Amino acid sequence: MSNHTHHTVEFIHLTHSQCLLHFNQDVSNTNANENDGERPKKRRTGRGGANGASAAAPAATTQVTQASEGESIATTKARRVSRYRKAKPVFATPPNRLQGESYQYVGEYDRMDERDAVDPLCATEYVQDMYEIFREKELTTSARCYMDRQTYISPRMRAILVDWLVEVHLKFRLVPETLHLAVNLVDRYLESKEGMCRKNLQLVGVTSLMIAAKYEEIYPLELDQLVYICDNAYSCQDLLDMEYSILRELSYGVTIPSAHTFLVRFLKAAHADKKLVQLSCMILDGTLLSHNLLGYLPSQLAAASIAIARHSYGRNIWSPTLLRFSFYSQEEVMPVARAVLKQRSEISEDLRSVYKKYSSTRYGSVADTVVVSFD
Repeated sequence: MSNHTHHTVEFIHLTHSQCLLHFNQDVSNTNANENDGERPKKRRTGRGGANGASAAAPAATTQVTQASEGESIATTKARRVSRYRKAKPVFATPPNRLQGESYQYVGEYDRMDERDAVDPLCATEYVQDMYEIFREKELTTSARCYMDRQTYISPRMRAILVDWLVEVHLKFRLVPETLHLAVNLVDRYLESKEGMCRKNLQLVGVTSLMIAAKYEEIYPLELDQLVYICDNAYSCQDLLDMEYSILRELSYGVTIPSAHTFLVRFLKAAHADKKLVQLSCMILDGTLLSHNLLGYLPSQLAAASIAIARHSYGRNIWSPTLLRFSFYSQEEVMPVARAVLKQRSEISEDLRSVYKKYSSTRYGSVADTVVVSFD
């Protein structure tokens, strides 16, 4: 191992005995200055009102007439309605309900995908379909509460492990998706493996991080680095054997829509500035430590994190754009947000990795931001 690599890993050195001792103790968007209290100006689309509708009637009639000869491309695209949108409309509240006092219903949503249509990286033609598929896939790729089936480990031990993974993730400067995928692999593996031995819990964690880094990073972590941060408690072969065990148990299902995946989309809809982005990320990273929050879907946790951050900065909790693109209303997000705040207040004070991470100027120094609770 080179001197540079040794210096990088040395700072996060945690002995295996120390880890067991703990166990035994039990982007943003361009519209940053959005005023949520005002209605955004309506954009002209170049399509007329009633006159435009009447002018389109002959074209529609002609299209129906030609259906027997072959559907046009426009008709084919129009019929590609996703299964999720059929099951759940964009506006979850019934239309006959009085919604006059809620900004999310009376305001106009921002057509953000139309604005970014010229940017091929935004994939605006199918990005909404992608997230609708993610909403379906998260039902099968998310772990649920499983500690009642574990004899030798507890939620406290899991929290210590995740806190350590956050620290390792930070020191190696890995991308956010790597952390969320690693924790997902840990939970899904422990959910399917009853009676996990306590001494192998750290091995599961570090191996899950290795798998996630292979999947997400350009330069994945080396085996020697991972063995070193575990104080040589495990060998390289131990990590390779555990890697095979995890992947086989999960049927090699590594592709998941994580909470961070949804957060990126929702932050764009929230017209987030840098402070709002960092605070939302900090709240979401904090949810990884709580075993009880596994009862919620990743998209719900992402939406709740943004709602808490917006409220903490004095903005409206939810907006028409968030309602349109997240498929969640404020009424649906609030119970999840309250649960996140409750679990946040119950996290042990000695689990400080998330706080240390967001105390850095690299992450906006938002760790000391007052997170306002809901009345």
